[in-house]
Formats: sequence, structure tokens, C-alpha cells
Amino acid sequence: MPIGTPDTTSQHQVLDPCLLGRPVHLLPQFAVRLQDDLDAAMQGPARRYWGGWRLGSVEFGRAPQDGSLRWMAAAGAMGTVSVAFERGLLLTLLERRYGGRSATATPRDPDSERVTATEERLIVVLTQQMIDLLYGRVAISMAMDVAPAAVPAGAVNASTMPGKSAWTVCATLRDANGATGRFWIAPDQALMAAILSSLRPDHPRAHAVRGPSEPLSSKLQVKLDGRLVSKAITLGTLFDLKIGDVIPVSVGRADVLLDEARLFTAAVAEHKGKLCLTSFEDAE
Repeated sequence: MPIGTPDTTSQHQVLDPCLLGRPVHLLPQFAVRLQDDLDAAMQGPARRYWGGWRLGSVEFGRAPQDGSLRWMAAAGAMGTVSVAFERGLLLTLLERRYGGRSATATPRDPDSERVTATEERLIVVLTQQMIDLLYGRVAISMAMDVAPAAVPAGAVNASTMPGKSAWTVCATLRDANGATGRFWIAPDQALMAAILSSLRPDHPRAHAVRGPSEPLSSKLQVKLDGRLVSKAITLGTLFDLKIGDVIPVSVGRADVLLDEARLFTAAVAEHKGKLCLTSFEDAE
């Protein structure tokens, strides 16, 4: 069998057994719809916060295990959502909104900047926007009659980093200079389950027409073991046994076992040179 090289194995997706049976392959469809929502918001009501940045892609993936990211979260009726922005992206948004710099200006170095109260307020506002957009998309996907309430600013608080197995939506932005920035939206398990549930087909899967089904008792096969004889001896006697020694036993009723569970007893009989079990009785 040929051994896979990095060039060939990278082309194959590794399956997570925990996700088998769930419509994970349909998540890109949800991501495309969410990308449309984000793009419309960034070009519309929230345009003043995103000066010069344009949405490039939105993809589902695992939560980034990056200690430099600052996660904020809010709990709503649909579940808890955590959001994190790259610091360089936040500083560029601040500079272009409050510093009067153009969209083609070079972003500042995030390592040399302290966190200001203005940056704190911007993080809260953007976190609210992202959570509200995700809630709205899930509500549409689930055909909810009433849209979820907007997340209040007071509900947004600092949060811990999601686990490495948690799902996140990663959005990549680009500006006129070709620079990139990213942010992540991480729904909790309950909300992620709602997203996956909304992606299941509404119509039941068609089944092939079958003839009359046979009784389960005639199709189900089980393995029975027959224990003809058992004898208790001491460990010393066992160690003293030699080739040719005889252990005297008497054959009575045999035990019939199913996976080591004693179900019946049966009489041992001989038929055409073979030992057979007959006269079954319940072991109870």
C-alpha cells in the first residue's frame, strides 16, 4: 500500500467522528448567507465603523488558539456568542474614524499601542453588531416568527478563549492597500446545534420500496456457547499436572451461554458421533 505524502494527504479532509450524522457539509451554505448579511451591514447602517474595509470571505473553522486575541461575549435568548478582533484591525478602524486618516493610510503597530476607552467602546459596539447579525441569520434559517431582541451594550463582557474544538466563523477583510484583517464569531454549543439543525432538509429521505419484512427473530443471529463441564482444582494441583495425567470429571447438564450470560441448561447427547445439546431448560 502506498504511503501518503504531505502533498497527497493535504487534499483529503480529516473526518471528526463526533460530527458524523450532522450536516457539517452544509455549513458553507450558511456562511455564504451570513457573508451577505455582514456585507450589507458593512456597506449600510454600520458603514461608518468600517472605513475602507471590504469583506473578503466568511468561513467556518475551529477556534484559533491565539493568546493575543481578546474575546468578548454576550448571552442572549438564542445562546452565548463570543467575538474577537485582531488588534491591528481595531486600531486601523479607530484611526480612520477618529484620527482623520484616509482609507489608504498604513495601519499602526498594535504592539506599541495601549488600550484606550475609545477602543473599549468600539469593541463593544462591533461585538453587538456581530452577535445581532448571527442571531438574525439563525432566526431566518429557522423560520422564526419573531426576530431575536438586539443585544444590549451592558450584556457584552470579557470572555475566555473558546476551546480548540469549538466552531467559529472567521471573516477576512481587505482594504485598498491590500492589507488584511480578521475577526471571529464563536457560537456556543446550543446555538451551533441550532445552526446545524436549520440546515437539515425539510423533506424526509426517500426510501426504497421493500417487500414484506421478515420477523426480527428470523433475521437476528446470536452466538451461543455450550459449557459441557467445569471443575475446580487448586493452583498447586494445576501446576503439578503432566502430560498423560487424567482429571476425573462427570458430565451432567451443560450450561448454554450468550456473551458469558447463562441462559439455559441442556442435556448432552450423542448423535452420529457428535455431541449435541437437547432438552433445553431456562437457567432461572
